[in-house]
Amino acid sequence: MGDDYRLRGRLWIEGPEGTFLGYGRVVLLERIREHGSISAAARSMEMSYRHAWDLVDSMNRQSREPVVEKTTGGRGGGGAGLTAAGERAVACFWSAHRDFRAFLERRSRRMEL
Repeated sequence: MGDDYRLRGRLWIEGPEGTFLGYGRVVLLERIREHGSISAAARSMEMSYRHAWDLVDSMNRQSREPVVEKTTGGRGGGGAGLTAAGERAVACFWSAHRDFRAFLERRSRRMEL
């Protein structure tokens, strides 16, 4: 009977204002790294620029150092990229996520319902 059941869960990192990092925010940071702009990252996730900017602003406010840094435009326009703090935040989340998933798997095998 226990094989029919498994634990599931979501992981996020709480900050001073509530959610600091969760799966969606980390994907947004990775897309900003990939595309070099908040706008392009938002489009790739089918998210409004406003929502993406609000998430970035929330993360930057809660972090000791900004996780995303905007660059002002020039000939090619502006952009954005992850700071060293942003890279550390992404790595920290994925490390915790791997540990969390492993815990859920181990604990699911021991369930007796």
